[in-house]
Amino acid sequence: MKTLERTLAIIKPDAVAKHAVGDIVGMIEAGGFRILGMQMLEISKAQAEGFYAVHADKPFFDSLTNFMSNGRIVVMALEKEN
Repeated sequence: MKTLERTLAIIKPDAVAKHAVGDIVGMIEAGGFRILGMQMLEISKAQAEGFYAVHADKPFFDSLTNFMSNGRIVVMALEKEN
């Protein structure tokens, strides 16, 4: 039995800055994923801290949230069987 699954993907600020979004989206689609929605946006440090709150006690938390709030990102909702 096939199961339709959904996930979130984020193209991070360094890849967006390098103009690699098209290549990455192409790889995602070639991998059989269907893009349900996609948006380019910038998040604040506070938003990044909220999203990555599960990692708040880790030593990399501050650098991660700084990195993710330091430029534009592309978020995608993806779908694929199995």
